[in-house]
Amino acid sequence: MKRTAARLTTSVTLALGLALATATALAAQKPAHGHSSAHAPNPNRASNPDQDRGKDADRFRGVAKKLGTTPDALEAEYAAARQANPKLTHGQFVAANMVAHNLSAKNPNITTQAILDGLKSGKSIGQTLQSLGLSEKEAKEAEASAKHEAKQAEHDAAEAGKTGGQ
Repeated sequence: MKRTAARLTTSVTLALGLALATATALAAQKPAHGHSSAHAPNPNRASNPDQDRGKDADRFRGVAKKLGTTPDALEAEYAAARQANPKLTHGQFVAANMVAHNLSAKNPNITTQAILDGLKSGKSIGQTLQSLGLSEKEAKEAEASAKHEAKQAEHDAAEAGKTGGQ
């Protein structure tokens, strides 16, 4: 009887130790700051295009207007670009389009496709712009301007949506 009790105690102790070790390992994988992964982007995880599809159409509304196209057309271009480069983010795609829109008149070799190709090869937008002939300063300014304009376009579209498009 004493042996059975000792085995049972040992088994329970091992099981509790294993459960504690598993819980500790799982806790270590979660962000320490308390934000869920839904609110904190994970740069190592490519988002699912099917899950993003509904929200992308809305996110493309302001940028599409700025670029002189439709949200659906821009969403389709994004889906095609994601097929070619699954790591491409929405922000990178929008920035590539805005930069090309802003610079292509003066620099015909700076196109959305050229920037997307640079991103696919592992370069940043700034590195890609430099390889297309811009200085480091010009590349930084172009990227900052594009991000600002995209954010403003999204804001304007959101405001127009709130007021019924007026």
